[in-house]
Amino acid sequence: MPAVGTPESNGLEWNEVLRLFKSFSQKRKVVGIDFVELCSINKLVAPDFLAAKLIYKFISYLVKFQRL
Repeated sequence: MPAVGTPESNGLEWNEVLRLFKSFSQKRKVVGIDFVELCSINKLVAPDFLAAKLIYKFISYLVKFQRL
């Protein structure tokens, strides 16, 4: 994703991140989350939507597996 403070080459893919979040929320009690380093770029909205969707998916896993 290009709109981050410190981009990493060969980072995690979308499905890898979702599997990690799902596994984590099933096995651990999550008491807080912090998504940082989104650095919006003018006229490039895809990274903003990607970050929002990622947060939405993680919250949905918390609701499903931790009975929030």
